[in-house]
Amino acid sequence: MGHQNIPASYLVLMRGNKILLLRRFNTGYKDGQYSLVAGHVDEGETFTDALIREAREESGLEISRDKVKVVHIMHRRSDFDGSQRVDVFYSVDDFDGEPKNVESHKCDDLSWFDIGQLPENIIPYIRDAISNIQNGIFYSEHGWKK
Repeated sequence: MGHQNIPASYLVLMRGNKILLLRRFNTGYKDGQYSLVAGHVDEGETFTDALIREAREESGLEISRDKVKVVHIMHRRSDFDGSQRVDVFYSVDDFDGEPKNVESHKCDDLSWFDIGQLPENIIPYIRDAISNIQNGIFYSEHGWKK
């Protein structure tokens, strides 16, 4: 097999000027750093299906397909293993329930943060994606040598 990209979906959940972030724990990847509710797209699954599944699995939220909107796409080379990735970031206009930390074995904090005061220990490409979304930039590239 030749060239492959690893697909993942991310939830950019806002409440007023607050954004929901989770701190990775015990995963072997960027533990102790903040990210978004997110996950890889499984075989036979769409980006939207993955978003809905991951939101349920990680935060207990039920998200309706007709309430999500793609707000950013990032083509990224991982600084972890050099793999190539396509990340799709979604916003949600409306959601039911209150987010809770469902996967405490992989996440040790799930909290709302002021969008203007993100934690220092946020994964860099996540910080870049949030900034791009705030600035209306729909597509970006991260981690590629220029």
